[in-house]
Amino acid sequence: MYAITEPDPIAQDQIAALPLDAVRYLAEVFALLETAPWAGKPSNPAKPEGNLRIMPFGTGGLVTYLVLEQQREVYIVRVQWLSIA
Repeated sequence: MYAITEPDPIAQDQIAALPLDAVRYLAEVFALLETAPWAGKPSNPAKPEGNLRIMPFGTGGLVTYLVLEQQREVYIVRVQWLSIA
């Protein structure tokens, strides 16, 4: 099991600004990251073993996170949400 550490301050602001339905989807991603953080795609396809990963969520979200394998931790770097009006 991996621990999700306190997110980056910018990611904290991004999470706080999410609409309620997006927060539900994000909670599902966090639950997955606790057990399978390597399930996300590498942020750089040229480095498939890289520890900076991305994972989509909901209908317009993307989480960028860092897997700290030795510490068994996940550090949330950014949370983006595209609102389609």
